[in-house]
Amino acid sequence: MARVTGSITESSRRRLSTVRAFGKVSIRNRLALTIVIGAVLVTIIDLVSGGRFPFLPSPLTQNLEVTLASPTWSHLMGTDEYGRDILSRVLAGAKVSVEVTLIVVIVGATIGMIIGVVAGFLGGIVDEVLMRLTDMFLAFPALILAAAIAAAIGRNLQASVVALTVVEWPWYARLARAQVLSLREQEFVLASRTLGASTRRLMFRAILPNVAPTLIIQATLDVGYVMLSMAGLSFLGIGAQAPLPEWGSMILDALSYQPQAWWYALFPGLALTITAFGFNLLGDGLRDWLDPTLRGFRTDFAMGEE
Repeated sequence: MARVTGSITESSRRRLSTVRAFGKVSIRNRLALTIVIGAVLVTIIDLVSGGRFPFLPSPLTQNLEVTLASPTWSHLMGTDEYGRDILSRVLAGAKVSVEVTLIVVIVGATIGMIIGVVAGFLGGIVDEVLMRLTDMFLAFPALILAAAIAAAIGRNLQASVVALTVVEWPWYARLARAQVLSLREQEFVLASRTLGASTRRLMFRAILPNVAPTLIIQATLDVGYVMLSMAGLSFLGIGAQAPLPEWGSMILDALSYQPQAWWYALFPGLALTITAFGFNLLGDGLRDWLDPTLRGFRTDFAMGEE
């Protein structure tokens, strides 16, 4: 009974230390937490509403009587050259930008993770072939390669998704392979191999769960980069096309009316900056949260402090 009680006490103490650490991180980073919560709330509301808000005009509705109107109570962020409400277009653009970004990151990370795990665990000729293929994609600047692919297969949003996915997966493959090389000789893998576990089971049941947290953190950090890259492709005219509201294309359209219509580019640019910054802060927070050495847990547990 004493052993059980001690185990329960130890488990409770660790959970309490975890809660305390999370509270300290939250207090130290109130600005980061506020930005992340704001970005997540806008994204959720936008996804649920389908990009249409009951108290705002449709992002596609034109009103030529109020073209390029400065911010007023009727149009809090002003209007564009067609009289469309910029606030509704910025909010609708969140749906486009975040949805596309998440698709690129999730698909790219999944492909890269599988290739990296297979290459790192099997080694030999399989590793050589997969890594040389990876190096071929990494040899080109990512944004330039994405722009070339998008321009070749079609100047639209779908082409941009494919292009960014193609340039994203090699980074995850390299990261996953490095993680696997450090794990495949660990005792738990050798023990599983000794007990007769198949290669497939070792890769996807023993190795992959230990690689996934690192890749999840990296994917969260990459959301901001991918979002900026998507906006860059739209800015170059090979991403989202009119009249689809997307932050990069809105900034491109606004250049013809600067500096007189300063609000036109300002608010989409702020939305893009804050959202990308928020996801980067979220990635930093996840890294601090999942790494016990950064939270100081290892010292606390080793010293037996509560």
